[in-house]
Amino acid sequence: MMHTASEYKDESGDLASRLILEADHKVNTRTLLPDEKVMIRRLVQDFLKSGAHVLVLIGGTGVSPSDVTVETVIPFFEKELAGFGELLRNLSYQTIGSAAMLTRATAGTAKGKLIVCLPGSPSAVETALRSFISEFPHIVSIAGGFGSSEAGSNTSSKTHQVEN
Repeated sequence: MMHTASEYKDESGDLASRLILEADHKVNTRTLLPDEKVMIRRLVQDFLKSGAHVLVLIGGTGVSPSDVTVETVIPFFEKELAGFGELLRNLSYQTIGSAAMLTRATAGTAKGKLIVCLPGSPSAVETALRSFISEFPHIVSIAGGFGSSEAGSNTSSKTHQVEN
């Protein structure tokens, strides 16, 4: 079911923004988009041209036909961080059991930046960000080929899960 931005309460996006700020990072932009490849692709392209270092995409990582985030974003990756999804599924398994296998959450680097694809559920967003956000500056530092003090802490958050 599609919702307009005024009808849709973006609980996961709100939570992600709060956790990013609590971790002393910045939220440069926040956008709510439908599960559409063209719009997601454009958002990633804009991010890669921006001064932000991390893009957090929320939603569209499941197995429904409308879940297109992962296949849209992976072609941008220069290096995929397979361990990100593996660890998130492991942590989620401890809470929700075998349903954790339904997420295709992933992360990767491109042009010295980090792109993270999280599931749309608030609990998955919380698990992922609380568990991994401390590594984001280190990943950006390594991917960008410079010291972590130069990497800064600009984070861009994007949410596009708009189905019920």
